[in-house]
Amino acid sequence: MKNINFKVIFNLIGMLMLINALFMLLCVIVSLIYRENIFLPMLFSSFITAGFGAICYFGTKNAQKKLNRRDGYLIVGTGWIFLILSGSLPYFLSIPYLSPEVFLSNDINAINIFFETIAGYTTTGSTIFQDVEVLPNGILFWRSMTQWIGGMGIIVLTIAILPLLGIGGMQLFVVEAPVISADKIHPRITDTAKRLWMVYVILTICQILLLYIAGMGLFDAVNHSLTTLSSGGFSTKNASTSYWNSIPAIQYIIMFFMFLSGVNFVLNHFLLKKDLKKIIRNEEFRWYLGIIVVTSFIVGLIVYFFANPLHQSIPGAEILGTANNYSIENSFRSSFFQVISVITSTGFTSADYTQWTPFVSMLFFSLLFVGGSAGSTSGGVKVIRHVILLKNSILELKRLIHPNAILPVRYNKKSISQTIVYNILAFFVMYMFIWIASSVILALINEGLNPGYAEFISAMSLSASSLGNIGSALGDYGPTDTVASLTPLAKCFCAFLMILGRLELFAILILFTPFLWRSN
Repeated sequence: MKNINFKVIFNLIGMLMLINALFMLLCVIVSLIYRENIFLPMLFSSFITAGFGAICYFGTKNAQKKLNRRDGYLIVGTGWIFLILSGSLPYFLSIPYLSPEVFLSNDINAINIFFETIAGYTTTGSTIFQDVEVLPNGILFWRSMTQWIGGMGIIVLTIAILPLLGIGGMQLFVVEAPVISADKIHPRITDTAKRLWMVYVILTICQILLLYIAGMGLFDAVNHSLTTLSSGGFSTKNASTSYWNSIPAIQYIIMFFMFLSGVNFVLNHFLLKKDLKKIIRNEEFRWYLGIIVVTSFIVGLIVYFFANPLHQSIPGAEILGTANNYSIENSFRSSFFQVISVITSTGFTSADYTQWTPFVSMLFFSLLFVGGSAGSTSGGVKVIRHVILLKNSILELKRLIHPNAILPVRYNKKSISQTIVYNILAFFVMYMFIWIASSVILALINEGLNPGYAEFISAMSLSASSLGNIGSALGDYGPTDTVASLTPLAKCFCAFLMILGRLELFAILILFTPFLWRSN
């Protein structure tokens, strides 16, 4: 406890609150533009958050500017708690101003508000709102903004201005955005964070413009761009992005930027600089692209030939819901869209993939464990971990034949230390253990002591979806469903899994260990 610098922790938490309050003011502007009476609760939420942040920040401005790794974990863990508490204020304070239609269509209570806030900041597409289209635009914009903030990580934004305090940001960066690759944009981590956010903003603006040109309304274009680059998945429509199935250009644009959200943002920086060689040479990118192409091609063939009422009479096979649902283009567009959406943990919906034969459902269930690239806004295990685990497993077979040979795992033609391999093994084992245990727990607290087979499948997929920050699952919580039917305890448990997955397990689990709090 003596080695923990509480003053600098509260100093940085204060800064986080001030930044969060600034984003809330944008929602005030949106409410004023649309002449909504909720601009007052939005304004009060911003003032309360800013007031608390100012007390923490200015009250500890003379703190010793020294930050160790232990402080970094505490800032990330406690910082997210304060973000969630402050981020829920716009919902709570807006309750008296909401119309009866909102209450009739949605169950507004404290647990649901915290769930929605956590789903926002953790960029999980799960929602408790059964009818988002009746919500005020200010609330819709705040939902999208929480995902955009959480996408790259508000703490990474803080790192960009840490030099003002004389604090090095490496301790925070390795916790909030752990990247196994040694690629860096700039040798100074704070400059790296600045440029990552610059890429993030530029890509968001580009998507807004393209969606607007393609025919989406400006408000919808802004919201969907915020939740695409963050791999969040919140939509302003009940039908999600399938609302625009009749405009293929919109879905192709969203698909492209979902793909970019799953790419290491260092590579996205190289893309903006037109340095394609570094992108192509990146091994994780090649695997990421290959998995998407191969899986989408397989799913597309199945959709067209086996889940298509043009070829077979399958109950409930009206899968795409448009006049062109028998075409090859629509079948493959929908398959690519849904595969990219799940792998990148975005959770947008263009079709109900649970109607695309049982084999496709199981294929999508396996995609819940893939994830995007390290250093992206995606959740999940991450492609690079799978690649290194696969390479290490193959080398173990060689070591059985040549026990004395030195056979290092190589990534991007460079040897990886055994320590990193052990860390990845530990993460994967812990991830799978938590998923298995969570599936059992979720089935019990949501369905009781006698859950059926279908309910347990729903629990298994929902646990994987929550832990991977995806949002869409199977069974009762498929891509076209909400999680409003979950019991209050089950919602709290899923919210905990979201936070656990967003911070890649260890940043949260370490807070519950006694050695973090010891003096030495």
